[in-house]
Amino acid sequence: MEEKKIAIFIPAYNAASTLPMVIDRIPKEIKEKVKEIFVIDNASPDNTYLTAVGYRQDRGLSNLQAIRNKENRGYGGSQKLAYQYCIDNGFDIVVMLHGDAQYAPEMIPALLEPVEMGEADLVFGSRMKGAPLKGGMPAWRYLGNRALTVIENKILGLNLSEFHSGYRVYSVPALLKVPFQRCSNNYHFDSEILIQFAMAKLKIMERPIPTHYGRESMSPSLLSVINYSLNILRALVRYVLHVKGVRKAYMYDFKA
Repeated sequence: MEEKKIAIFIPAYNAASTLPMVIDRIPKEIKEKVKEIFVIDNASPDNTYLTAVGYRQDRGLSNLQAIRNKENRGYGGSQKLAYQYCIDNGFDIVVMLHGDAQYAPEMIPALLEPVEMGEADLVFGSRMKGAPLKGGMPAWRYLGNRALTVIENKILGLNLSEFHSGYRVYSVPALLKVPFQRCSNNYHFDSEILIQFAMAKLKIMERPIPTHYGRESMSPSLLSVINYSLNILRALVRYVLHVKGVRKAYMYDFKA
């Protein structure tokens, strides 16, 4: 099997305190295997960018790159930049690993394997397949996640345990098949691109991951979660209207 050109993309915002720990925990064999690890600092007011640059110098990690957005592009905006970077630079696979230590870097090999083997176009780490409440997920977030997932599965005809994990591995050729640049610049980008993958009949797979909500991990406010949920519901409504021919949605119009 031909060796794949793999990148690890680390979206980071105010992650100066957690970023070194996240990179430290990436398995040694993965650090040596991947062509590039690149951090995109989303215009953080702290020293996230300098921390990434310093880590490269201090640890001699030559395949670590640091990119700093001059202005905050949003979570989705950083992903658009990252995936286009992977397309432009000829990568085959991109792993998205958050810089706030919410997701376990030790799980990269398990998530990576199905994409490497050609068994999946997208693999994401599912907290719901593990023990999210024991891992510290607040009960209200757990219930909200489950409720949204039931709705999303019903509308999209899928059978996923969740749609809202940000721990993902994408096939870069698969990214070329969906208009991801039309998705939101905000947090619901993750759900919108999943809808696009489902529409394109791409292979989506999930693997269980541990759940971790520590003081060091970023946790959105209740208001942010409500806005996020409403935006997902709006995206689903636009999808339904589009596929029924009632109102065309540019985000889901692959021919446009």
